[in-house]
Amino acid sequence: MTSPRIAVVSAGLGEPSSTKLLADRLRDATLRALAGHGQHTEAVDVVLRPLAQDIASHMLTHNPSEALAAAIREVVDAEAIIAVTPTFNMSYSGLFKSFFDVIEEGQLASIPTALGATGGSARHSMVMDTAMRPMFSYLKAQVVPTGVFAASEDWGTDSGLERRIEREGKELADLMVALPRRREADPFDESGEAFLSFEQMLGHA
Repeated sequence: MTSPRIAVVSAGLGEPSSTKLLADRLRDATLRALAGHGQHTEAVDVVLRPLAQDIASHMLTHNPSEALAAAIREVVDAEAIIAVTPTFNMSYSGLFKSFFDVIEEGQLASIPTALGATGGSARHSMVMDTAMRPMFSYLKAQVVPTGVFAASEDWGTDSGLERRIEREGKELADLMVALPRRREADPFDESGEAFLSFEQMLGHA
């Protein structure tokens, strides 16, 4: 049996990236909290920087590359999502938004989701409520109450960043346990309850 998977989406543009670092910290906090529930869960990184050209091409041609198609599958098939973006002009990055734009509507519905953002100063922290939450609400994801914003000065200081990360990781784990992702039954899956054979459709069974 395949273990549940968390897709960790990070849209950092630099190397190294504080956005990727925050995504990793949120991932680790969530996995620790899930272990406390007795659940073994895997996490897969979906790093958007190497996919930037593929995403732009797909928006023009509607023909995803193999790498982009694989990244999209990781996200839409996940039991939960951690999504972290750098902040530009009080909003998410264009790369972050473009990736979620190429995912078909409805594919993220009901997926437990944790949000994070990074920026140069705390004055950008409103991005969580003014941009990210509205977007994921539109996508019908189940977003946890806490959202972590990490400013440059938060790293390596007693800013409360680690406490916020632990709290959001626990919230995501609790949501995954209490309200796991609801998946629509596939009528073409012969092992599923929704499957009807040709004879059943004709009323002969």
